This record gives sequence, structure tokens and C-alpha cells, in this order.
Amino acid sequence: MSVEKYLVRAGSVAGYSPANHRHTVNSRLIGRENVGAQNLEVVLGVMERGPGALPHAHPDLEQVCYLLEGSAHVTVNDAEFDLGPGDCCFFPAKAKHSFVVTSDGTRVLVIYSPPYEENPNRVTLD
Repeated sequence: MSVEKYLVRAGSVAGYSPANHRHTVNSRLIGRENVGAQNLEVVLGVMERGPGALPHAHPDLEQVCYLLEGSAHVTVNDAEFDLGPGDCCFFPAKAKHSFVVTSDGTRVLVIYSPPYEENPNRVTLD
């Protein structure tokens, strides 16, 4: 079996600016188009200090953010907390959330299930 079907190197994935985000470049590491994943999506986000993800919700998907480097302030519904490297947070379906980067050089691994794929039907904005 070909290794390329299963191995994705972050440096080989093109970056894009996600909708409803500021100061963010995402790279879709795992998705339908590169490995054929049907039920999840994994994205690497590189973010500058300031508002990253503006307030929004996903009506039909769950999201996990794992902070690799840097720090951020997160709001999920009525809860607010700070994240540091190694911290992980969960955004349930329909939960209003935002992500504000509080340091330079912040990198976050984001997992969506089912895949978000920047589909405008999978997000509601404030």
C-alpha cells in the first residue's frame, strides 16, 4: 500500500484564510480531498495576536482545538478560559464560540466532525 495515501506533511499543504477569522492561515491536513476522510477533518491553524475566530457556531458539527504553541482566550457559550500549549478545548454543536490569540506564534490543531470544509451551511454567525 502506498504511504502517500496515509501520510500528510504539513509543509506540503497549501494555506488558506478561513471565513469569519482574522489573522489566521489554515492548512487542511486531513480531509476528503487529500486522504479521503469522510467523518472528520484536521486543520493546522497559524494565528497572529488578536481576534482569531470571531463569534460563531456550527449547527451540525463538533470541534476540538488543541493548542500546540502560544496562548489564547476562548469563549464557549457563557464559559471563558485561557489556553496554553498542550491545552485542549471542545466546542459542542450549536455552541457559540470565539478564539482570541494572546501571544505571537500561536499554532492550533483543529478537528471537526463531521468535516467543516468551509461549508457556509455549517456555520452560523453573530
